Amino acid sequence: MCLLLRSGFRLATLPKIPDWWSAAEIVVLLQGSPISTEELWSSVRVDKRNTYVRMLFIDYSSAFNTIVPSKLVIKLETLGLDPALCNWVLDFLTGRPQVVRVGNNISSPLILNTGAPQGCVLSPLLYSLFTHDCVATHASNSIIKFADDTTVVGLITNKDETAYREEVRALGVWCQENNLTLNVNKTKEMIVDFRKQQREHPPIHIDGTVVERVASFKFLGIHITDKLNWSTHTDSIVKKAQQRLFNLRRLKKFGLSPKALTNFYRCTIESILAGCITAWYGNCTALNRKALQRVVRSAQRITGGKLPALQDTYTTRCHRKAIKIIKDINHPSHCLFTPLSSRRRGQYRCIKAGTERLKNSFFLKAIRLLNSHH
Repeated sequence: MCLLLRSGFRLATLPKIPDWWSAAEIVVLLQGSPISTEELWSSVRVDKRNTYVRMLFIDYSSAFNTIVPSKLVIKLETLGLDPALCNWVLDFLTGRPQVVRVGNNISSPLILNTGAPQGCVLSPLLYSLFTHDCVATHASNSIIKFADDTTVVGLITNKDETAYREEVRALGVWCQENNLTLNVNKTKEMIVDFRKQQREHPPIHIDGTVVERVASFKFLGIHITDKLNWSTHTDSIVKKAQQRLFNLRRLKKFGLSPKALTNFYRCTIESILAGCITAWYGNCTALNRKALQRVVRSAQRITGGKLPALQDTYTTRCHRKAIKIIKDINHPSHCLFTPLSSRRRGQYRCIKAGTERLKNSFFLKAIRLLNSHH
């Protein structure tokens, strides 16, 4: 469908989705259960005294499979999409045959009228549109969504958790109204609290079940902890990168050229070391950075060529991301880059930082980089 739209086809010329577009959806059973991968990412900033943050990492049961096409179409029409396109989406999601294959045995087809096809590039977009109205109702809370990964973040001030708990309750009601089921056993909560006098935090309950509190969580591929340090994350990616150095050595043994070895490093090892580097590298300890750079030096000896240091990669990406945010007035962080007077063109107001953690965060680092370039 996307290819046809890009090719300039008019929706009115094809009023119905061809059967072969939505047919032959197959669920392959592996050892009794389907494969599922979930990755999460986020960063939290606690700036004020007498405040702390509670983060609820929501897990849905088969989120993509629970989309109700009729409700989705109503939401698409509310967003202003063309009625013909809405009818296409409705036709695409209904009447889909599905079979289950175990080895050489295939079951009789089952017609599906709910959910979105697994593996379809359109499914995450449709799910995001379906959940666009799931937003925070209190100013002190945020709901962060990435496809079917949802996180409720609440800034608690003066120990008043009323708004946060009301947000969690409202999310449960929204899920019931939209045919989504919360998997409480896989839902986790993390509390970031740097107050000197910490007290016990009452647990969160969903449907009468206590949500487990964790000290660390993998969010969009990044391991964050309740202390906002990055040793857990760096240890994880160093271990993964070292495993792939073995493959790099084997390729060199087989006689690959230095250029091919460097390309392999950039694609399979550097991509791991530098993933979301703007979020975490600035607050890494010296020990963390040495461990990371040790991997780069090992790869450099194998490839025989000069490889960029992670510090340089971090600086480059911080500057690039800052420019992108400044150009996008709709970016949530655009307001943090405040230009100074016209006489100091290209300079931005520095954010006051009371802690080293905030001073080394992305936004302050990016502003310092921008100001140093002028």
